Amino acid sequence: MAELTQSPTPAPDATTESPDGGRRRVIAMTIWGVAFVVAWLAIGLPTDPAYAFLWIWAGTVAWNSARPWRSHLRFARDWIPVVLLLAAYNLSRGFADNGATPHAMELIVADRFLTGWLTGGEVPTIWLQERLYDASEVRWWDVLVSWIYFSHFVATFAAAAVLWMRNRRRWIAYMSRWGFLCAAGLVTYFAYPAAPPWWAAQNGLLTEVARISTRGWKEIGMHGAGNLLNAGQIASNPVAAMPSLHTAFALFVVLFFMRSVRKRWWPLMLAYPLAMTFTLMYSGEHYLIDVLVGWAYVGMTFLVVGLAERWWAARQARRAGEPAVAAGAPSADGDTAADTPDRAADDRDAVPAERR
Repeated sequence: MAELTQSPTPAPDATTESPDGGRRRVIAMTIWGVAFVVAWLAIGLPTDPAYAFLWIWAGTVAWNSARPWRSHLRFARDWIPVVLLLAAYNLSRGFADNGATPHAMELIVADRFLTGWLTGGEVPTIWLQERLYDASEVRWWDVLVSWIYFSHFVATFAAAAVLWMRNRRRWIAYMSRWGFLCAAGLVTYFAYPAAPPWWAAQNGLLTEVARISTRGWKEIGMHGAGNLLNAGQIASNPVAAMPSLHTAFALFVVLFFMRSVRKRWWPLMLAYPLAMTFTLMYSGEHYLIDVLVGWAYVGMTFLVVGLAERWWAARQARRAGEPAVAAGAPSADGDTAADTPDRAADDRDAVPAERR
């Protein structure tokens, strides 16, 4: 009988540098970082969806600078519809009030009911500003508040960009939930237009409330950092307070990634939505009731979209005669189905390596 032999698999060349790593990536990311800081100081932080998209796209190009340009165009293909929908969402919020007086007094009553035992019958915003806010001096926590508030405009996008590069199937699960959360918030803005604490104070429903979400940047010499955000606040819809999507987005990002992070890091992760909650109440942007409803919307989002994914997976499996596993459903080990080897072999990278 002939002896069968198997050629040994050649050992990988340890000296070969990864196409996406090494010196080229460092140089490209350095250039991107310098350009970002210059634009940030000259124009402002990227709080507009289209502007933020351009910087995130440029960041993915810099990180994967060794890839051919056609692979980078796939990012635009997947993301431009998302940016257009988000821009339409931002514009549509401006019509939510339909000229009617927004709800405010019932939110004040709700906050006094929830926290009056601690605040002496006052809403949390006024209680916090009486103790922490000084119109003549910017404290260190004012600077921190400005950064936390700004993170709302980039954290969700940045997390999605990382997902897109690592696993496009999980990116789809992420974006479907985020899109549902935005849509649910927008429907509520039309059904129940509600005003924030600073609006209530301006209209005599509360004592003086300062809107201070961006004042911290000036203290550290970043006078132009909040230009775009301040302009957006002036033009924004003042009746889009219920629910608070600022804190909803913060909790959403944390919950989506929590299963893939060691439990010892969970308290640190959960500190982010809690810090956003403090920021929004202290700066006069939201009531506590807005925050709680926003958290409830996050729970509803994961429940509804998860059920929809399972239904769709079961429907597709019945057609194919295979077991049903939803793309975003948790598996036995706590990861999503998109992370399992048999389902994610094609999705380890959103942009597969080109043949060389």
